Amino acid sequence: MMLRQKLAVMVVAVVVIIASVLLLMRFSDGPYGMLSGGAFSSGEIRSGLTDWSFLTGREVIEFQTMAPETTRTIWLVVVAQKLYFVSGYMNTVVGKIWKQWPGHIAENNAILIRVDGAIYPQRLKRLLNEPVVPTVMRKFSEKYGLGSEDASDEAILTMVGAGDVWLFEVIAAE
Repeated sequence: MMLRQKLAVMVVAVVVIIASVLLLMRFSDGPYGMLSGGAFSSGEIRSGLTDWSFLTGREVIEFQTMAPETTRTIWLVVVAQKLYFVSGYMNTVVGKIWKQWPGHIAENNAILIRVDGAIYPQRLKRLLNEPVVPTVMRKFSEKYGLGSEDASDEAILTMVGAGDVWLFEVIAAE
């Protein structure tokens, strides 16, 4: 077999393996690292949580969208006992391909958050120009080393308002 044919076979094999792993992840109990997973199938449902301070030191948590029922890990910050999620790169080519969940939230904002085996039914509310936006975005920048801690309030509000970054507040389920 010629080198070119061997290379083509290897490329096809790698593509098939990657596609198979991604397909199988849709049936898993939650995400695995950066790979999205299937709906949560384990965990105890809890409700009534209003103080998210216990998550302050966490780097990531898992959450599930309801339509479609897929899970992922996400960065988080807690400000004044409230929990916030962010999705960046939304106006980039990579973001438009990779970041599908914010669009799903726009259609159905119900989510499940899983922390240490407990599942909390919640909703997400997108924030655009609320007064807390600059504070929360600076907290994300400081926590994850994003380098925009010194941005002005106006610059942050412009970035969020333009949809470059989608910022969400976790709110109680109805």
